[in-house]
Amino acid sequence: MILELPDREFGGYIFDCDGTLVDSMPLHYKAWTASFVHNNAPWVWNEDDFYAAAGVPDRDTVMKLNAEYNADIDPDLVHEFKAEWYAEKLHELQPVDAVAKLAHQYHAAGLPISVASGSDLSLVAPSLEVTGLSELFDIVITPADVERGKPAPDMFLLAAERMGVAPEDCLVFEDGQAGIDAANAAGMQSVFVASRG
Repeated sequence: MILELPDREFGGYIFDCDGTLVDSMPLHYKAWTASFVHNNAPWVWNEDDFYAAAGVPDRDTVMKLNAEYNADIDPDLVHEFKAEWYAEKLHELQPVDAVAKLAHQYHAAGLPISVASGSDLSLVAPSLEVTGLSELFDIVITPADVERGKPAPDMFLLAAERMGVAPEDCLVFEDGQAGIDAANAAGMQSVFVASRG
């Protein structure tokens, strides 16, 4: 994987977790599918739909699908089953090498870095742990920390604030369109990380 980085230095670097730092998207898709089946969802969610929703908080995704299919599937139950299923398979995760290498470099250089993920901390923390990345990040932002998840800019703005870096001096690494939109809304430059081969 070759990342196209802007030709300038930044004051801080913000990383999405799933599909960006951690190669977890295939596992997340399987977890979603298992949870939809378990909860008798009246839809079949294909991989294109899944990748299009990358970075959007779980419950928001379920509410959108409910509206689309005129259904009433409980977002909390879908999320809980998905999280449990995913947690059982966590040991399979690997880092996204090109991105993890940059995170290690920035950390070693003493530059401010953080994670801003659409997943709950209960999934993000063990994902970073199992891939050997958790020691790099003192700042981890998840949907519980903000009023609005991606594509709103709230997560990235909070990450910048906690790093003590102006938003326009932050570079975001993202694999999802919602995350790219959130970075744009926050006034930040971004690097797209292709999470599909």
